[in-house]
Amino acid sequence: MPREPQIFESAATSNDFSSDDYCGTTYAARLLGLSVATVQSLVEKGEIDAWKTLGGHRRLSLRAINAYLHKNSPQLAPVDADPRSRLSVLVVEDEEGTRELYKAHFDEWDMPVDCSFMPSALEALIDIAMMRPNLLITDLNMPGVDGMEMLRALKRNPQLLSMQILVISGMPKEAVAKKGGLPPNSLYLQKPINFDWLHGYISNLMVANRQWR
Repeated sequence: MPREPQIFESAATSNDFSSDDYCGTTYAARLLGLSVATVQSLVEKGEIDAWKTLGGHRRLSLRAINAYLHKNSPQLAPVDADPRSRLSVLVVEDEEGTRELYKAHFDEWDMPVDCSFMPSALEALIDIAMMRPNLLITDLNMPGVDGMEMLRALKRNPQLLSMQILVISGMPKEAVAKKGGLPPNSLYLQKPINFDWLHGYISNLMVANRQWR
């Protein structure tokens, strides 16, 4: 019988909690050399500790991943849990086809990037304070709570002041300005997405991330 997942927010209240100690299912699969489905199965069997955020997204313990590697593949090097060695990215995009494009390129680049995907700004607002990504990539035109509303809410959260914001949207700059503009620490690009530029931007951000820590 599958094990009931623990709530990530409960783990986050502990004194020794660090969001750098956790990663998403896709990144865990890359670290373990397994499929996402296999990792999910290991979590359900209780072989790897994992939590679920309020939005239903799994976060896996890097320590548990190392314990699994030590037990089942001792010949492999342990996972480097140092946050300077990887970049946490959250992509908020309501178009499934665009999310798949992001996923395909991140997989092709094979960089140490822990990337999570959410189809709505509301889901991002529920989980982002606990996930604390280094970089938020977001669209603006989304049903329900749109990207502009989400960014205004995030500006009020002191836990996210160091988070970099990259807005990639089809909304013209003039329309963005009429709606109140973007946070001062954000960068705006208009669709279609230039993935060559994005690869360079993330590579530079990873170098800066190592220097800041």
